[in-house]
Amino acid sequence: MSNILKKYLTPDHSTRMQALHLESAWQTGLAHQNLPPLVVQLLGELAAAAVLLAGNIKFDGSVVLQLQGNGPVRLIMVECTAALQLRATAQLREDAIVPESASLQALLNADQQGRFTVMLDPSHRENGATPYQGIVSLEGDRVSDALEHYMKHSEQLDTRLWLAADNKQCAGLMLQRMPIPSSPQTTPATTDAANATWAHCQTLAETLRPGELLADSPDTLMHKLFWEDDLLAFDDQEVSWHCPCTRARVADMLRNLGQAEVQSILEEQGQVHIDCNFCGKPYDFDAVDCASLFLDDPAQTPAPGSGTIH
Repeated sequence: MSNILKKYLTPDHSTRMQALHLESAWQTGLAHQNLPPLVVQLLGELAAAAVLLAGNIKFDGSVVLQLQGNGPVRLIMVECTAALQLRATAQLREDAIVPESASLQALLNADQQGRFTVMLDPSHRENGATPYQGIVSLEGDRVSDALEHYMKHSEQLDTRLWLAADNKQCAGLMLQRMPIPSSPQTTPATTDAANATWAHCQTLAETLRPGELLADSPDTLMHKLFWEDDLLAFDDQEVSWHCPCTRARVADMLRNLGQAEVQSILEEQGQVHIDCNFCGKPYDFDAVDCASLFLDDPAQTPAPGSGTIH
């Protein structure tokens, strides 16, 4: 099953395009997350957007997109690295009722205080350095509306997105208008031509029918839309699901709790059960597993990096 990001460029290099289609990687990500269908759709659309943006970053790090508000859905967050490793999660409020059909605003922005956050987080930050973070109000009824609003007002970059997702696959198409360089060779005719290309690409992309994004591979989709245009196509890029939670990291966290606390949980529940608070993957430790945690560490010194699993 395909997990492909594909990049394209118009002949005049004034508009770049990216098409994405995820199947097995997306199914892996949902395997341990029990979410209502509408939340799965929103999470998948945000995941597709994150991959499309991560495909353009020029540093070793991650793109993090976050939708947060006071509706039935408290948080939707996605992270994608420059190596196109993806993880995504959504958190609902306790006893939240998610209707079968509702807008982004109804689910996350009931009090009009919702926020859309974009973070660029380098893998190797200097001490005290903080990642770049842009925050705007949560606008529009779809994930694509929210991100287009952010790109227009925070990055001053014309961007159009078409996103789709269900519990089997997620997909997206992104158009971005490239800045016109200031040089003696740049003429009004150059600008007019770039404007015409941008309008042409949007007009064709607007003909996308519901379901086409999910049904077609990137190359098939782009051929359907731009079959008359001699697009420059780049090599496929593979996208994978990756959450850094491991059994060893969970074990470190339990050691950090201490033997007495772990024993108390074991006596009450018969085992220690931990779900990753990002991807939901379960980890179970029985009495023998718990005893072995402290055999080689009588002082119960926490391992480096121990703590909450995320």
